[in-house]
Amino acid sequence: MKIIVGLGNPEEKYAKNRHNVGFMVLDKLLAVRWESKFEALTCKVGDTLLVKPQTFMNRSGDSVSEIVNFYKVSTDELIVVHDDLDIRLGEFKIQKGIGPKVHNGLTSVEERLGKKDFWRVRVGVDNRTVKIAGEDYVLSDFSSDEETIINKIIKEIIDHLAAQFKI
Repeated sequence: MKIIVGLGNPEEKYAKNRHNVGFMVLDKLLAVRWESKFEALTCKVGDTLLVKPQTFMNRSGDSVSEIVNFYKVSTDELIVVHDDLDIRLGEFKIQKGIGPKVHNGLTSVEERLGKKDFWRVRVGVDNRTVKIAGEDYVLSDFSSDEETIINKIIKEIIDHLAAQFKI
């Protein structure tokens, strides 16, 4: 079994925030029926469990660790999708054990798992043209032009996940 976790914040007011790009990717993975378990929304698609933690970003590790431990899944089978300010909008990287300099959601996951060696889908969201603090920027919505870019890259991410991880 593989577990794909999309990081984001649970309330509707955050739905189009840059910080919720992890949720956006999972929503495009043909999740049909979300169930509430482990302080998360989960959906089984084949042998893959999709997970959207319903704690706020800074406590994402609570539900992720509970799910990983319950299903006894190794970190080789864990894929976490998240926003990344170290990468420009329209780009992404899939890497194991490598993440942005600062990301409270990932820090929470790493601390709760006691490991950093899981897969990360680092989705670039940085499109700043003026100086704005990262924590404020990621909690702002994508513009309509940026939504077009992010929707295109989400399709590419899904294609890469399907090819690389046989999802």
